[in-house]
Amino acid sequence: MKKVERERRQSVGQSGNSNNMFGGTSVWTPMSWRLSLKPNITNKVQAVHPRSRQGYTTPITTASETNAMALSFEVLGRFNRARAARLTLPHFLCQTPLFMPVGTQGTIKGLTNSQLEDIGCQIILGNTYHLALRPTSELLDEVGGLHNFMNWQRALLTDSGGFQMVSLLHLADITEKGVTFQSPVDGKPMLLTPEESIQIQNRIGADIIMALDDVVKTTITGPRVEEAMHRTLRWIDRCIAAHTRPHDQNLFGIVQGGLDPILRDICVKGLVERNLPGYAIGGLSGGEDKNSFWRVVAQCTAALPEDKPRYVMGVGYPLDIVVCSALGADMYDCVYPTRTARFGTALIPEGVLKLKHRKMADDTRPIDPSCPCMVCKNYTRAYIHCLVTKDAMGSQLLSYHNLYYMMQLSRNLHSSIVEGRFPEFVCDFLRKMFPNGDVPEWVCDAMEVAGIDISSCCASFSSCKEDDSNSMPKEVFPFKKKMPLGLILGIGRAFRRKRTSSLDILSSKRAPRGYYKGKNCKPTGFHTRKGGYVVMQEKLPNYVVPDLTDFKLKPYVSQCPLEVKTSQASQTAK
Repeated sequence: MKKVERERRQSVGQSGNSNNMFGGTSVWTPMSWRLSLKPNITNKVQAVHPRSRQGYTTPITTASETNAMALSFEVLGRFNRARAARLTLPHFLCQTPLFMPVGTQGTIKGLTNSQLEDIGCQIILGNTYHLALRPTSELLDEVGGLHNFMNWQRALLTDSGGFQMVSLLHLADITEKGVTFQSPVDGKPMLLTPEESIQIQNRIGADIIMALDDVVKTTITGPRVEEAMHRTLRWIDRCIAAHTRPHDQNLFGIVQGGLDPILRDICVKGLVERNLPGYAIGGLSGGEDKNSFWRVVAQCTAALPEDKPRYVMGVGYPLDIVVCSALGADMYDCVYPTRTARFGTALIPEGVLKLKHRKMADDTRPIDPSCPCMVCKNYTRAYIHCLVTKDAMGSQLLSYHNLYYMMQLSRNLHSSIVEGRFPEFVCDFLRKMFPNGDVPEWVCDAMEVAGIDISSCCASFSSCKEDDSNSMPKEVFPFKKKMPLGLILGIGRAFRRKRTSSLDILSSKRAPRGYYKGKNCKPTGFHTRKGGYVVMQEKLPNYVVPDLTDFKLKPYVSQCPLEVKTSQASQTAK
């Protein structure tokens, strides 16, 4: 308790000095001292949370009177929890739901601003931490902000730098004062406090700025999650006090609390009491299961105000965006569309299309025949296949197509909600992505909570909730078809690790590469230790470990080129 109190005193400048992001020695500047002493910003009201460990208390600072909102949010249509709105920002009028591509250092890799405008990009996301390192916030302030620096006339959003607590955890040290990073450029320690984060974002000049939050991985449980949630609430008050441009920049708070619904509820209530211009749902898309993911989104969107935008951070998969929009979210960001493009993958209504695959070399169709983007109109899959394997232009074309797909998805979500056909749009989207009706169970559950009937796009509405193993054929072996080598070796390794009596018949050593070959030079099975030969299947959907208790081995007949060569070599030696 004494340690916590000492850290809190240091965080408000009562003791201790440290290097900040600008190389100085003082954490609090004279300007920030004057801001903290404004008479109309009070820190007198104390809110004691029931699950607070070590007696944490959270001062409540209301932003309604001092931080005039630089946005307007007007709901144009809704279907149950889903809503379409008009979001008016200082630099642009946006329509939600909307997706924001990530330009960490003020640029989308491989694309120009005119191309981004052509595809309908409304907001670009930048990162405070990286922009503070290069080109530095002082330079951006001199040229009039990031809008002028990158010549972008539409809206910008800057992250607070809190995500680097996870992505650069080996370089960061988190205390009540702030986050101390080891610079990846020169290795020097840099302190990022809530005040510093807001000051940098004030210099950058984005339309929406994010409060610094204490981010932990979703896979972490225990006291660290609760500590991060309470620290996030304490830091939001320091961010509000340091915010000098409330009339042209909107400060969003971030809901934390991991996968614990009680902690999430405490954080939502604490942020709503501050009456911020908008709210973000953070701490997701970090490895948690989809069932937990959508439940956290549903809980937070239900508790957040109806007249404020809701932003789910780090969400970029098309299916996730459709589900979150049905649950009442408005804004999303992710590197997924552009990053997967650099790996040669295109987004299409059916899922993804891997352009590096060999079979694309002779495919003269467009990436997506239904897509009206410049890439699909002018280039074939075969041409882009040649580019992605040899030329950087392929990544640029795929980034253009993928972002166009995401913007088109956002526009379709907006129009379907406004026109009252959102359930039909969702069913059509799922029908294209899951033509066999095998919609994931978590999607079915989420749509049920959202009040959308998707039974028409499922093979059986109840079947999507059943265990996948129930639909497996009872007789797994023997198989007449062949199976890819990667899956064969994976099964073999799993069997070798599990030394049970029913699996003991398989060899502890796999057959040499090329040992058994059928047509098209594909492996057909395993050589067992008891002189038998297991014939494998080419494709095994929804694979589960088979039960080999009653399995009968086929007689082994050697047709191995390797054995023939070995025998010939032995005869030569004789």
